[in-house]
Amino acid sequence: MGEPVTKACLFCEIIKGERPAHVVLDTPDAMAFLDARPLFKGHTLLVPRTHYETLTDLPEDLIGTFFAQAQRLAKAVESVLEAAGSFVAMNNRISQSVPHLHVHVVPRNPKDGLRGFFWPRQKYTSDTEAATYATRLTKALRP
Repeated sequence: MGEPVTKACLFCEIIKGERPAHVVLDTPDAMAFLDARPLFKGHTLLVPRTHYETLTDLPEDLIGTFFAQAQRLAKAVESVLEAAGSFVAMNNRISQSVPHLHVHVVPRNPKDGLRGFFWPRQKYTSDTEAATYATRLTKALRP
């Protein structure tokens, strides 16, 4: 299960109890704890207990239970912290500060200062170009 960990992983250390963290969820397959550098108070990170670097490394049979925990966290963040909503996000390799799969669950409120995504948006040059991208992805997803 998972790739062997060859160098120290901050999240694996938290899971093993070797590094302190404010744990909010601890199940046999996943753990969630407060982000040490939160966007807003209550910003939580959900990680699988087994070391997987990215979403594509997570075994298919764990996806449902893992994201069920993300859903539970989003509900808790919104209700307990009286947030109007939540931002649930994940990076794979690029902008992934710790190379251990993690989902950010961030409480959100109107006019909280967080503005969508922090990178420039691009447009397709034409509907034909968009259709070409869609076709390429569709082919890759066929069984």
